[in-house]
Amino acid sequence: QVQLVESGGGLVQPGGSLRLSCAASGFAFSNYHMNWYRQPPGKAREFVAEIDKDGTTYYADSVKGRFTISRDNVNNTTSLQMISLQPEDTAQYYCQTFHNSEFYWGRGTQVTVSS
Repeated sequence: QVQLVESGGGLVQPGGSLRLSCAASGFAFSNYHMNWYRQPPGKAREFVAEIDKDGTTYYADSVKGRFTISRDNVNNTTSLQMISLQPEDTAQYYCQTFHNSEFYWGRGTQVTVSS
């Protein structure tokens, strides 16, 4: 079955950096788009970034220029490199894909940006 497992979250000071990873299994990873979403405290889940199977990337305006999504089709992972983190980036971050007419989500990893 499809499994997505995020890692790499933590507490970081404003201006700091973090790298999130998502390990995928149970499907032909290289054939599918991969997405990162986040859910700030008390708010709705929102789109962060996408990387298509051909490597094309898309970003939410709020993270453009600070976040970089990538994928490793050998190790079936997608990563989100985040720099210049701000308190408003505090959220639970989720990996997501759409496979066989279903959306799949990981359990998420918490990112907290605070001094």
